[in-house]
Amino acid sequence: MTETADVLIVGLGGLGSAAAYHLAARGSRVIGIDRFGPAHARGASHGESRGVWKAYFMGAGYVPLLDRAYDLWDELGEIRGETLFHRTGGICVGPADGALVPAALASAREAGLEFEHLGSDEIRSRFPQFNPGPGDVAVWDPSSGYVRPEQVITAHLDLARKHGADLRFDEKVLDFSDTGSGVRVRTETGVYEADRLVVAAGAWAPQLLPELRPHIKVLRKVMLWFDPISRTEDFYTGRQPYWVWEGENGTVGYGHPAVDGPSGGVKAGIHSGGEPADPDSLDRHVSTQDVEAVREFLAKRIPALPGRYLRSRVCMYDNSPDMGFIIGPSAQSDRITVAAGTSGHAFKFAPALGEVIAQLATEGASTHDISLFDPRRLTDANT
Repeated sequence: MTETADVLIVGLGGLGSAAAYHLAARGSRVIGIDRFGPAHARGASHGESRGVWKAYFMGAGYVPLLDRAYDLWDELGEIRGETLFHRTGGICVGPADGALVPAALASAREAGLEFEHLGSDEIRSRFPQFNPGPGDVAVWDPSSGYVRPEQVITAHLDLARKHGADLRFDEKVLDFSDTGSGVRVRTETGVYEADRLVVAAGAWAPQLLPELRPHIKVLRKVMLWFDPISRTEDFYTGRQPYWVWEGENGTVGYGHPAVDGPSGGVKAGIHSGGEPADPDSLDRHVSTQDVEAVREFLAKRIPALPGRYLRSRVCMYDNSPDMGFIIGPSAQSDRITVAAGTSGHAFKFAPALGEVIAQLATEGASTHDISLFDPRRLTDANT
């Protein structure tokens, strides 16, 4: 028996759950499908915390969408009656002639943001847990902080249901097609038809949309939690900012406060690099080499942090060639909206991107400037 909806969503992670909420809140009949359970740990939207940063080193063109995301983070928290966005401030550190800090500085200036440009001694004085080199500088963004991805996805899913969305889990999508009058999705257990389809399947998106295969690289990434060696109080929320740090060789690391207090440990990882991965056979074992790579990065820059290794999680990045998102109509059909290529930095935009996807799926265009994310740029670059 074929089930029908206005919009079908494949993938209910960070972007799919937000799209489900915004679509349902706009009055669309929504069916969402995910091959795993709600707020699962199989893809990219898990691991206790995600940084939110406005002095964006990807360019000032991202800032208007971040402004909207900030409003929606607060709105979502008010609706839920809980704090979702924890503002701790954030710091971007690296060589004055590196890639990261100059880009963040240019973005902050162009967008007219509140920020501070700190030298090495100022970084060390303000944050004694940090050990910047003599050539390191920083951008301090007081509006920055973190969100908890599992909490956010749960909130979006709950609100989508409240507005009438029908959400299906543990159901694998086999294929889909444009029927001429709509779209048809076939899963392991049923068939669905709708006017529009959203594909927000993360690392699995290239399997479903062949047009993405030449353009998206799936990478294995490791998140680790450590006990500080000393000065534990410096790593609590309120004293430890969200940080991103570029090393001398271009390696970029990141870290968050101890969001669950002293017993939860302090999260850190390497944002750059990564091993190519197949999402269906991802190596989820964290090796000694994985741990030591992060420990080595931390030991020089935050000497009090890499104490006892507590735990880890493995996730995936689905990187586009330019690290920009891929959001817009599919090359297969205008009835299909692609939300992919999140490149390890989309979660901070999640509520705003959910709004964008809902607009694209119902109106064919967004009120936000999303020209940076146009899927056509990928094929245009190769012509």
